[in-house]
Amino acid sequence: MKNRIIRAIAGTFVLLSIVLSIYVNQNWLWFTAFVGANLLQSAITKWCLMEDILTKLGVKD
Repeated sequence: MKNRIIRAIAGTFVLLSIVLSIYVNQNWLWFTAFVGANLLQSAITKWCLMEDILTKLGVKD
């Protein structure tokens, strides 16, 4: 369940930042880059802050 939530949050953040970059300001693309960098870091280190947050919120695996 956590993996599905993490993917949904990451996808939502990416899509939202793209829409904001189109309609508000291009600097929102930095948020897209931040999300991508966190996904890459998570794949390399096998540690994800969002997973820790979800665990503390009581979300089961």
